[in-house]
Amino acid sequence: MLYVAAFYLVYSLVRNTFGSAAVEPVDAFRNAERVIGWQRAIGLYHEETIQGWFLGWTWFIAFWNYFYGTFHFVVTAGALVWLFRRHPARYRFWRTALAATTGLAIIGYATFPLMPPRLLPEFCTDHPGACREDYDYVDTLADDRYPALWSFDDERMEQLSNQYAAMPSMHFGWSAWCALALLGVTRRRRNRGLLAAYPWVTLFAIVVTANHFWLDAAGGALALAAGAGVAWLWVRRLAPAAPGGEGVDGPDREPVQKIE
Repeated sequence: MLYVAAFYLVYSLVRNTFGSAAVEPVDAFRNAERVIGWQRAIGLYHEETIQGWFLGWTWFIAFWNYFYGTFHFVVTAGALVWLFRRHPARYRFWRTALAATTGLAIIGYATFPLMPPRLLPEFCTDHPGACREDYDYVDTLADDRYPALWSFDDERMEQLSNQYAAMPSMHFGWSAWCALALLGVTRRRRNRGLLAAYPWVTLFAIVVTANHFWLDAAGGALALAAGAGVAWLWVRRLAPAAPGGEGVDGPDREPVQKIE
């Protein structure tokens, strides 16, 4: 709880200083154009097309709205509690990795404010001279055709969220963290398959709801890799060596009861 409170305070500071209320929308839009340009350069800018394939399936989109709004928090919290209760030595490493990953993401939000795809059409409508092309993305969380738990257009969400906190994607970063943290303590093939699929299912969710570009997910994976490196150094430096000269327990060193 102290970790959550500390990171919320830091996030609030970043949001208020560098967030959507403090950043010029045109700057966030220019960064979105850069991301689109990078993806086009390698032939992988397809988010608009992918979303368009499914917009006619109302309840399909509604499912991904609910997925986007819940799994990100529920699964991550559940994984953290499970590790804390069942695998305390493993928890130490992965808790630190999650904290470091999120901290690096906050730096990304402060230095590279990025307009998500769902906001591009509204921006172009309000700034017709700024856009060199039309965007047909739909904000599925705000569109009345698709049920959702909440929307960024809600006044309370506007106060709590940073609309331009898109690079790196912590939806993808946290989902990859869940998979990596739990795969080492899971032996049933079905559960391992679900864990391995979870980050890629999350990637589909953030694309089909127009909340991220796929390159944001790549940024999330990079932040997680760096966060895991920080965790390894942190735990190895602070934890005492095990009896017999063994070093610090890493993420996969604890032979405890496994998840069935």
